[in-house]
Amino acid sequence: MEKALVIGASGGIGGAITNRLRHQSVHVTPLTRSQDGFDLTNPEIVDRTLAGIAGPFDLILVAAGALEINGAAPEKTIRSLSAQAMMDQFALNAVGPALVLAHAARLLPRDRRAVFAVLSARVGSIGDNRLGGWVSYRASKAAVNQIVRTTAIELARTHKHAICVALHPGTVKTAFTQKYVGRHPAVVPDEAARNLLSVMAALDPADTGGFFDWAGKPVPW
Repeated sequence: MEKALVIGASGGIGGAITNRLRHQSVHVTPLTRSQDGFDLTNPEIVDRTLAGIAGPFDLILVAAGALEINGAAPEKTIRSLSAQAMMDQFALNAVGPALVLAHAARLLPRDRRAVFAVLSARVGSIGDNRLGGWVSYRASKAAVNQIVRTTAIELARTHKHAICVALHPGTVKTAFTQKYVGRHPAVVPDEAARNLLSVMAALDPADTGGFFDWAGKPVPW
């Protein structure tokens, strides 16, 4: 791997992956909202920024996302649903990655292996949902899984070596999860980064369109 584009590089997981890649002498192009003004919820900014970036990249990772937006905590029940909170979740966690995926064909090489990965979450799995709750966040992650799957089918027609996947990083100790970790097993960002990089290194084009966890195991849709 020579070049990588990491979106959300200032976050816990994105930052840890960026650091690990740089230690492996990979040239990383980081994009963040806090440092670069790269706002995934703003289509004009996404398109303008990505249009000004020269590929191809061996890895593109979308690690940006949020569990709480504007103070709206995950719903415990459908009765707590807020239309605005739900639209905010979709704008960042589903539409945002879709806007980046729209540039995938130009930013990925056609003549060699490359990976486009979007961080999703196991709670976005419809088949694995046994607890309910967290309606907006779950739905936004289920949506991004479908977006990744659909893009993978399209990419395979022109980029035979490309691998486009959704990844569940496990529960990671970051500001993103600190209020919700509780007694759940969790890892530090650097360990999560190591796990995810190992998973991505082991994927091949036959895996494109898949949803995998931090150990490389498929997650039910």
